[in-house]
Amino acid sequence: MTLLILAYLGGVLTILSPCILPVLPFVLSRAGQPFLRGRLPMLAGMALTFAAVASLASAGGAWAVRANAYGRVGALALLAVFGLSLLLPRVADTLARPVVALGNRLAGGGAAGVASDSPWGSLLLGIATGLLWAPCAGPVLGLVLTGAALNGASVSTSLSLAAYAAGAATSLAAALGLGGRVFAAMKRSMGASQWLRRGLGAGVLGGVLAIGLGADTGLLAQLSASGPVRLEQALVDALRKDTPAPLAALGSAAPDRGNGVLLAANDTGVGFPGPLRVEGQLPPLDGASQWLNSPPLSREQLQGKVTLVYFWTYSCINCIRTLPYLRAWADKYKDQGLTVVGVHTPEFAFEKSPDNVRRAVADFRIGFPVAVDSDYRIWRAFHNSYWPAAYFVDARGNIRHHQFGEGDYAKSERVIQTLLAEAGNRAVAGDVVAPDAGGAQAAPDLRNVRSDETYIGYSQAVNFASPGEMRPDASRQYTVGKLLLNEWGLSGQWTIGAEQATLDRAGGGIRYRFHARDLHLVLGPAANGQAVRFIVTIDGKPPGPSHGADTDAGGNGAVTQTRLYQLVRQAGEVGDHTFEIRFLDPGAQAYAFTFG
Repeated sequence: MTLLILAYLGGVLTILSPCILPVLPFVLSRAGQPFLRGRLPMLAGMALTFAAVASLASAGGAWAVRANAYGRVGALALLAVFGLSLLLPRVADTLARPVVALGNRLAGGGAAGVASDSPWGSLLLGIATGLLWAPCAGPVLGLVLTGAALNGASVSTSLSLAAYAAGAATSLAAALGLGGRVFAAMKRSMGASQWLRRGLGAGVLGGVLAIGLGADTGLLAQLSASGPVRLEQALVDALRKDTPAPLAALGSAAPDRGNGVLLAANDTGVGFPGPLRVEGQLPPLDGASQWLNSPPLSREQLQGKVTLVYFWTYSCINCIRTLPYLRAWADKYKDQGLTVVGVHTPEFAFEKSPDNVRRAVADFRIGFPVAVDSDYRIWRAFHNSYWPAAYFVDARGNIRHHQFGEGDYAKSERVIQTLLAEAGNRAVAGDVVAPDAGGAQAAPDLRNVRSDETYIGYSQAVNFASPGEMRPDASRQYTVGKLLLNEWGLSGQWTIGAEQATLDRAGGGIRYRFHARDLHLVLGPAANGQAVRFIVTIDGKPPGPSHGADTDAGGNGAVTQTRLYQLVRQAGEVGDHTFEIRFLDPGAQAYAFTFG
């Protein structure tokens, strides 16, 4: 229910986004119609079609996206005819009499012999609009779509999308009500209704042109990234405080910004200072595609042992920074009854490769069992929604505690000690670990992080500042100029996909204006596996002592495998800086920025 309310409110806020502008002429064209037989069918058709198409795209993947592309072409053609019939009915009737007759029916014209308050024309117009409507993917819609991709098709996903669309329809209905009053007032003026009809026709054609050129998801979406997005994020944050784990589809967890990451070296108490309630039963672990470091483990095999089930993915910086503690706990308590089970559930497609996961497990020196959960079966069994996520299970198979996101390490270790003591171990160590980790695994400087995780693929990209729209799945030349804080852009010839951007020609780069001690970028080599050399600069200069673990002082490095690369670790005072990476070879794939 919380997610449905959040989705509805996010939809209501869509009216504030500039990227809704191309849809408004289609909606306002019904302003002069009766509500029940003219405006309501239009809004219902639009909302239900959007929810259905988005659900199919989430569940069906690429085939549904391609099918919708054909539907968009047909809808653009239909709405273009509709706009032409509003603007120039006589000329349109001469050029294409049978087709424009359909446009006249949609417009409620008498030439078609259909009553002006017929709901069918409005419903068809709403369906066409729903095929074209691509609202700005702010935090709320992003949560719903991410959850749909991770957790699969479900009634909950469809209801959430329908709630989002209903919220948008509500605010558009309010705009329709205001437009209806203007329409009625102008009709009382001699000749005004004809000019209003022509104006709406021009607006409809303008909307068709804007959507056809991608302005609704490109330039106008960029203009939407400030005010409405901040309002949506405020809603998400407010509801998160009152809703523990699943607001169901929240994607990767934000880091704990309290003092949890600093407690481990100082806390020397014994046991967890409070009751550990039963949160549920340990679900089955039989959904893994394979196991690393161990034969397959079952729920029955873990009976009698304290178990820590840890969900992670190898390019997630929050997960990477937690791994030193997981390794330390696994070593410290292995003879006292603790079993650590890692569940690797991918975020990006490249993380589904068993070879990539196996290499990451070796690189991170992970010795505990790891279930490769590339089909999300264990993820769904736990109803999990976060990376990283840790579930603490007692010897009887009860989940007694959970930790979402990084941090609170001392608290987590106290839970382990308490559950081991409950299981009958009278010699549980009373101190807590303080791993000395370096590189990307080092603890973050949370007090100075003012830049958030930023995806480069078009499905979740925000704050893209290169001139012109982001053109999906097509090679395009990009440029980038001066940036505001947390804006980024591309330079050179790139093809932007749903998850990543791929450099088509050598010499291209990425620029980002950031504020954090550490800057990381998930990168992959060329499709044929060829390494890609790069040079990093900070404010136009080599990084010097502020270079990351994967660059030298001159900013030189190479992408040799698909993983997270630490490119900047500021040595002095943290401030606003412009980062740039320029690739000397073609084929580089860039996925996401993270900071610490």
